[in-house]
Amino acid sequence: MSRPEMSVPPTAVDEVTELCAALIRHDTTNEGEGEARGERAAAEYVATLLDEVGAEAAVVESAPGRASTLARIPGTDPSHPAFLVHGHLDVVPADPGEWSVHPFSGEVRDGCVWGRGAVDMKGTLAMTLATVRQRLREGRRTRGDLVLAFLADEECTGDYGSRYVAREHRGLFTGCAEAISESGGFSVDAGGARIYPIATGERGTMWMRLTARGSAGHGSKPAPDNAVAELAHAVSRLAAHEWPVRLTSGVLALLDGLADALGTTIDHDRLDEEARRLGGVGRLFEGTIRNSANPTRLDAGYKVNVIPGTATAQVDGRYLPGTGEEFLATVDRLLGPKVTREFINYEEAPAADPAGATFAALAGALRAEDPAARPVPYVMAGGTDAKSFNRIGITSFGFAPLLLGPDLDYLGMFHGVDERVPVEGLRFGTRVLDRFLDTR
Repeated sequence: MSRPEMSVPPTAVDEVTELCAALIRHDTTNEGEGEARGERAAAEYVATLLDEVGAEAAVVESAPGRASTLARIPGTDPSHPAFLVHGHLDVVPADPGEWSVHPFSGEVRDGCVWGRGAVDMKGTLAMTLATVRQRLREGRRTRGDLVLAFLADEECTGDYGSRYVAREHRGLFTGCAEAISESGGFSVDAGGARIYPIATGERGTMWMRLTARGSAGHGSKPAPDNAVAELAHAVSRLAAHEWPVRLTSGVLALLDGLADALGTTIDHDRLDEEARRLGGVGRLFEGTIRNSANPTRLDAGYKVNVIPGTATAQVDGRYLPGTGEEFLATVDRLLGPKVTREFINYEEAPAADPAGATFAALAGALRAEDPAARPVPYVMAGGTDAKSFNRIGITSFGFAPLLLGPDLDYLGMFHGVDERVPVEGLRFGTRVLDRFLDTR
C-alpha cells in the first residue's frame, strides 16, 4: 500500500508573488483628508497570514475602518534588543482608464506583478510576510524580539496609522531601537556597477496652508487688495525660487559612496549637471541637495463676479536636516506680509548611522545574494512612517531589497501609472531579508 503524499509548505520565494498579488487586490486607496477604503480588510488578511504560522497578530483601529496589524514575535534571547519591520497597507489613488491593466488586479504579466502598490509598498509587505512565515514554519527565530507593523495612512499624515500606534500602542515597541521599512535596497544599474542605495535619512516635512485676505466685493469694481491676486503673486514667487545647494552629512556620504563605486569623481560645485551626467544614479541625490516648496493646491471664490475676501493655497515643503529655520525664513520672505502660513503637517528629518552595525548587516545581506552589489547610504527626498517611529526613539533604515533590470524605471513607479515589480526581484528580496533577519 502506497503512503499518502504529504503536502510540503511553500517556501518564501514560492509564495511571495501570490502574496504580493493578493495584497494588491485589496483596494486600500487613501484619498487623504481622513478618507480611505479597504484598510481593515487588508489588515485582517495580514493578521490571518501571521496567525497561520503562530504569530499572534492584533488588528487595531484608530477610527472605523482605519486599521493596522501589529505583532511581536519572541526571540531566542530576551536580553537582546528587539527589532522593528514596518510598512504601510494604504496606496495612493489610481485611475483604471490610464492603466494597461486594472490597478487592483494584481495581474502577473511579462515577469512582473502589476498594480497599485506593487512597489509602494505591497511588494515589500509580501516579502516580509513570506520571509516571516517560512522562518516560523521552520522554527527559526531572531535573537531579539521581532516586531511587525503593517500600517494604515502612510500616504497622508500617518495620523490614523504610524502616529496612532506609536502613541497608543507604545508598549509593543519596548526595547526597539532600530527598524527597516521602505524606499531603499533596490538596485540601480550604472554601467559596470550595480548600486544599492540603503536609506539612512529623509528630508523633513512642512506641509503648509497659505492664506491671503482682502476686501470682498463686486467683480466689476476696483480691487486694490484682491486676496486671489495677492496669493497668486506669493505662490508664483515661491514656485520660482531657486533654492541653494546644502550638502548634509548624509548626502556627502552618498556622493562619496557613488564616486567610489563608479570609479569617478563628482564635482560638488556642479551637482545639477552631475546628476544629469550620471543618469539613474544621479536621481539618487538630485532631490536631496536642496530644500523645496512646491505649491500643490489653490482654493478661492465661489462666483465669477464676486471678489472673495479669502484665498488659500497648500504647499508641500521639504527641508534638509539642520535647515528648518533657514527654510521657514525664506518662505516668509517670499510670501510677503499679506500672506500667512500654518502647518498642515510638520515632521523633523530623521537620520540613521551609515557606519553602524545595522547598515553593515544590510549591506552584507545584499552582497551575499549579489556579489556585484555596491551598497551606498542614501537620503530620501520624500518621507515615510520612519518619522513617526523616530519620535519614540526608533531609527529606521530604508530597505526594501530588489534586484532590478536596467529597463525598469523603478523610481518612476512610485505613484505612477502601470506600477509593477519584477517577480524575480521579489524572490531576490525575500532571500536578502531572510539573511538579514539572521543577524538580528
